[in-house]
Amino acid sequence: MPRSSLLLVLVLLLAICNLSPTGLAEKVHCDLQPVDPKRGEVTYTTSQVPHGCVAQIPDAVLEVHVLFLEFSTEVAQLELTLQASKNNGSQPQEVFLVLVVNKTTLLQLQAPGIQLHLAYNPSLIIFKEPSGVNVTQLSLSVNSQILEWAATKGPISSVATLEDPSSILLRLGQDKESESSDHSQGQPAARKLPYFCLPEDHQDMGRTLEWQPRVPVPILGCRLGGVTGHKEAHILRILPGPKAEPRTVTVKVELNCTSRGLDAILILQGPPYVSWLIDANHNMQILTTGEYSFKIFSKKNIHGFVLPDTPQGLVGEARALNASLVASFVELPLASTVSLRAPSCSGEPQTSPAPVMTTPPERCDPDLLRSLIRPKCTNGVMTLVLRKDHLQTMHCTIVGLTFWDPHCQAEDSSDHFILSSTYSRCAMQVTKHVVSNEVFLNYLSTSGPSSLKKMVYCIDEDSLSFQVDLYLSPKFLQASSTIELGQQGFVQVSMHPEIPEAALQLLSCYLDLGPEADKVELIQGQAAKGSCVNLLSPSPSGDPRFSFLLRVYMVPTPRAAALTCNIAIHLGARMKDAYEPVFKLVSKHLNIISPAGKGLVLPAVLGITFGAFLIGALLTAALWYIYSHTPWRSAHPGALGAPQPALALPESLSSHQLGTTGHELAPGPQCLHSPADGECPLHPPLPSASRRPAASGDISLERLGVPQPHSTEPSNPGSLGCGCPGAQRERLLP
Repeated sequence: MPRSSLLLVLVLLLAICNLSPTGLAEKVHCDLQPVDPKRGEVTYTTSQVPHGCVAQIPDAVLEVHVLFLEFSTEVAQLELTLQASKNNGSQPQEVFLVLVVNKTTLLQLQAPGIQLHLAYNPSLIIFKEPSGVNVTQLSLSVNSQILEWAATKGPISSVATLEDPSSILLRLGQDKESESSDHSQGQPAARKLPYFCLPEDHQDMGRTLEWQPRVPVPILGCRLGGVTGHKEAHILRILPGPKAEPRTVTVKVELNCTSRGLDAILILQGPPYVSWLIDANHNMQILTTGEYSFKIFSKKNIHGFVLPDTPQGLVGEARALNASLVASFVELPLASTVSLRAPSCSGEPQTSPAPVMTTPPERCDPDLLRSLIRPKCTNGVMTLVLRKDHLQTMHCTIVGLTFWDPHCQAEDSSDHFILSSTYSRCAMQVTKHVVSNEVFLNYLSTSGPSSLKKMVYCIDEDSLSFQVDLYLSPKFLQASSTIELGQQGFVQVSMHPEIPEAALQLLSCYLDLGPEADKVELIQGQAAKGSCVNLLSPSPSGDPRFSFLLRVYMVPTPRAAALTCNIAIHLGARMKDAYEPVFKLVSKHLNIISPAGKGLVLPAVLGITFGAFLIGALLTAALWYIYSHTPWRSAHPGALGAPQPALALPESLSSHQLGTTGHELAPGPQCLHSPADGECPLHPPLPSASRRPAASGDISLERLGVPQPHSTEPSNPGSLGCGCPGAQRERLLP
């Protein structure tokens, strides 16, 4: 072959290589710009949180969850859904949820089939509709203190800090359910959760919590020149998470295309441990990393490709597939579900000249505005206050605010709208200690002037009295102001007169023993504080009750105490969004006495018992020490410990020896004669008259029948005698 022909072949080969898709992908460059919001919308849910933790609490009777929510707007809306575990059967699940927010929040709460106890700040959280759950007023503001308080309710299952959430899904009992769910979907088993919840930065909550951010997702796009046709590409790039763990991302694509042909391309790029589950309503050309499957064939996984991890590299892949338009390019954190909606699948990208907000213009939400109408009643006056900064954040312009009587209009101050009236004006209705009226509000909306009305209620506090009583019997028959140490007291908080629509709620109680002692917490956060306190069933009229055992370890013992309880008064569920709860502090003075004459209390009995045991142990040890360190001499005759001869006893006695001769036998032990003195006389001589006992009545040894010891014999008081055995000795009767 001529040399010129060979060179021509090499040039053609190089040209073909440069025109390959890979070559085009490497050289294509487009300027990605923000897309008009009307061209598409992208939303996503994720389990990644800035700060949080998840713990496994096996066989937990009560699940405790804590949510710290931070909003950037003055008034926010939130959808919170609690989902029961599927493995729990028909048994109801009890949950204690602590909800902490930094701004006024309109809450839409859903917890079907769950016994929910919610702790929150009622001044910041407003229910969009009656919730019907048990509530506790949350007065703490420091996160660490809130976590310590929540831990008193039970082991904490999860803690999460979220920024600007729009919706939250909290799944209960996920320690076992997540594992079975992962195996059923063909995924690796979930990582083993710790038994303690210690919040850390950048955590993955797994299946326990998923949330959707309120901040709109920026969508970029560009036009690819030099390509004929109208094929658009949608590119989704998932950024790596804090931990490289297997994850399946569900991608929902909704396109409004006129034809059913392959005029759309979907490119999905993420870390190698991410797989994809695609749910699309249109035929699309798919290009992904990792593995992917379709919703209708979820068990069939298809291997993907190795794709570039840069925006321009992914745009080049779209160009290699003959895409003339990048309709959407989105970068997201590690997500669980991503939804893409586009009104069409062809045409020019209507880009904005500069990055702008991609959310539609805000309008005044009438439901949120209605939820702010919650008056307060004090000193015979009903007052409704609306802050102008809240209204401005909600894009609401108020043009009129009145009661049912149109002559009672609101006062327009620099910062607030204030609508107030006494109970005797403005068509107020006072029935059974409840004051009601109707509020009319006129505002400007996008469609023009609008109005709304709402019935409002207040509790007439001035006509009610609240008290706390102490009883010494669980029958609650007779109140008392005196309690003994070690005695059990029974407490009831009541309201007079009773209101059928109102209910008392016991928030906290404590016992103040004086300035020199700390307060003894009895009830805290509607829960018993300590093992000596028990919450009891309410009275037939609904008054809260509890019992406590009075134990005081102080010197001197206090003689008086003050029992103080913090209560809240709520109206019925149908009025929950139309009034402000009333909080009251009630107290009772108690006298503390010692149980004199009625036996010792348990601490005294325990102290005496321990003291007696200690003294006995010390005495026993001292006696043993003396015994073990005393040198006894067993070789000396008659010494303690040496064998002693038995006393000689006569085998028989004559009748005259039994008292008929004027003499009597000397009873008791006799003197033992020493061998050094010779033989022992059988009948020693009778004592002389000089040695007879004196007439003074003193009793001598001889009068008792015991002879005087030998003058040369040593006296041994520890022995039985001083010589060998002898016969019975006679002595004269006195």
